[in-house]
Amino acid sequence: MKSEVIITDGHWRKSLAAVRALGKKGIKTAVGESTRVATSMFSKYCRRAFVYPSPVHRPLEFIDFMENVLRRGNCQMFLPMEDETLVLISENHSIFSRWTYLPFVSADKLAFARSKDRVLQLAETKGIPIPKTWYIESLAQLDELIDGLPYPVVIKPKTGSGALGVSYIQKKQDLKKRYLSIHRQYPYPLIQERIPAEGAGYGVSLLFDENSTVKASFVHKRLREYPVSGGASTFRESVQNDEIRDMAVSLLKDLGWFGVAMVEFKQDPRDGVLKLMEINPRFWGSLSLAIASGVNFPYLLYKMSKGERFKPVENYKIGVKCRWLLPGDLLHFIYNPNRVRLIPEFFNFTDPDTHYDILSLDDPLPVLGRALTLLTFLYDRDIKHRMRMRKI
Repeated sequence: MKSEVIITDGHWRKSLAAVRALGKKGIKTAVGESTRVATSMFSKYCRRAFVYPSPVHRPLEFIDFMENVLRRGNCQMFLPMEDETLVLISENHSIFSRWTYLPFVSADKLAFARSKDRVLQLAETKGIPIPKTWYIESLAQLDELIDGLPYPVVIKPKTGSGALGVSYIQKKQDLKKRYLSIHRQYPYPLIQERIPAEGAGYGVSLLFDENSTVKASFVHKRLREYPVSGGASTFRESVQNDEIRDMAVSLLKDLGWFGVAMVEFKQDPRDGVLKLMEINPRFWGSLSLAIASGVNFPYLLYKMSKGERFKPVENYKIGVKCRWLLPGDLLHFIYNPNRVRLIPEFFNFTDPDTHYDILSLDDPLPVLGRALTLLTFLYDRDIKHRMRMRKI
């Protein structure tokens, strides 16, 4: 009888959160990564670890390797955690679905959700607020737009996550040069009005079954992030916000969603309106907060893989906080000019409602794994690439 869950991308915090969440339920986990030094592999809940070919630099070898792992193994469910691995597995769904349960959408739906322009245009048709956005189809449009844009604006690649390719433009003299530079690597990026930094960011995390029925929902508010100008959350809190939850559900239902996703919103302090930013069509970096608050997304997926029925999980603890201390929140503290006025304050380590992404008295060794990851920068192109994607 199959019982193991295979999790890729063992370096990342979300992978560690999934390993711990499943392991504490007595479920065996196997963790893969393109290097032998990966945070999740150091967890006491990781039963087995393996190194695979780089999905970025050797994708065909990665596919062959993972098929062999699944063919030989005892895999009940396969969780690719990062964009690169998820896209490859989704594009080869017919190969991998023979051996295990794959809890995610088809390649075409995934591609749609990863396309910021297509998602924003769909949201507009549904009346979901978005930042003012200019969709560039010809470079000649730049000369037409440059004088009329409401600076500051943001240039964003159409596809991708993290801060790579994102540029904040303060004055029109800088727009064209910077746009053309980004365009060379990410063709025809979007231009958006910049919502003031003081606007709060929110994430709506959702789980859908094969019929696109919501089986779990969770909302969090960003308290801090790095880079300070906009990046991964380093401190966040569980909240309730039915308005954006309903908008996120509506958007993903239109896509016929299956599996997990997080929909990101930002509140515009100029008018108080919550505006859609993007869909993150996979597990998210702040997964540990949802689990600590009572929504165990990895375990619910496991139950779905077994065909178990359960009522939708909609209630969770409000006011729970979770912190990515090292290096995330430390970097925020270092680079935030208002560091002495942070709320919650940086040096408050005794709040019983605050949990940590990596630090754990129950499972301490992943901290060592995270520290040793610095060594992989000396030899591992894959880790270098993905860290560059997040500028951390």
